[in-house]
Amino acid sequence: PTSETIINAMFAKWIKSYRDLPLLINQWANVVRWEMRTRLFLRTTEFLWQEGHTAHETEQEARDEALLMLDVYARFAEDWAATPVIRGIKSDAEKFAGAVESYSIEAMMGDVKALQAGTSHYLGQNFAKAFDMRFLDRDNELQYPHQTSWGVSTRLIGMTVMVHGDDQGLILPPKLAPHQVVVVPIVRSDTDADTVYEAAWEITSALHDRGLRATMDDRDGVTPGFKFNDWEMKGVPLRVEIGPRDLAEGQAILARRDRPGREGKRAVPIEGVAQAAGDLLVEIQQGLFDRATAFRDEHTAYPATFEEMREGIEQEGGFFHAAWCGSPDCEAAIQQQTQATIRNIPFDQPDDLGPCIFCGAPGEHLAVFSKAY
Repeated sequence: PTSETIINAMFAKWIKSYRDLPLLINQWANVVRWEMRTRLFLRTTEFLWQEGHTAHETEQEARDEALLMLDVYARFAEDWAATPVIRGIKSDAEKFAGAVESYSIEAMMGDVKALQAGTSHYLGQNFAKAFDMRFLDRDNELQYPHQTSWGVSTRLIGMTVMVHGDDQGLILPPKLAPHQVVVVPIVRSDTDADTVYEAAWEITSALHDRGLRATMDDRDGVTPGFKFNDWEMKGVPLRVEIGPRDLAEGQAILARRDRPGREGKRAVPIEGVAQAAGDLLVEIQQGLFDRATAFRDEHTAYPATFEEMREGIEQEGGFFHAAWCGSPDCEAAIQQQTQATIRNIPFDQPDDLGPCIFCGAPGEHLAVFSKAY
């Protein structure tokens, strides 16, 4: 538990009647966990996160809240971070201690390992009973509220880096990028400087007028090539290059970060740069999502036997969808032999599961197995 103790101690004081419900608390805070092996952004001793805690009159209302927040996290991952995720329920071995049910979104990283990108939990009345948290219901009888908790952290930064980045540096989805467009004036001599800088400022202003987060790199003493590499490393989605030759031809060069080299460059009339940039950013956002989805699909398997799954996990890695009988013993044996865990049990389940991938008993769930961070 992270803040359950301090928040539930207050909930027990604040909640007296059904009229006090639902009570929904959200906070951003730094938290500490005693991690033995840290990994930047993914698993650190201290990290910033967002957490929510709620109390409800009924079980159904609490369950709905937990699923609503999971969907909020999934929509952020997919619509903003351009990262496809699998929504599902955790196995009992993987669920949050004290929860009745835990839900997660799972993403595939560039090295085909899984990352738990966000969780929400239906806590039932477990914490309410532990903290003697009770309220008078509509029939004037004392009841324990039903609770949820949910959270995401700076791990989402690590997810975005590992899903989209390349050897050159970051590749940021346009919706998340602090700078969506960088304008780089190319000045070869003092005689060109005034006209090139003026054109670059006009382009930057036009980008601002269109509502885009744009900046102009007018640093002195730094070559255009250095600037290109610098902004590529920072992951800015789109670069606008403007020099004397471009001015003479009435055009600017747009260079996409997600497509290095000539493939990602195109010439655009200067007066049309803002329009073209806006359209390209939409295309880049969708393109990153599509590319990440295709990568995940390419590294997803549906093994017919446990031996096939074990070899796949050892040799290629990725996501392995397989029937599971629901037995904790089978789950533990699979993890012991493959180092892969059940990431979650997707909400979307097939009608015909077939036998358990490990023991051959009738399958109860189609689970996603993978090595994970």
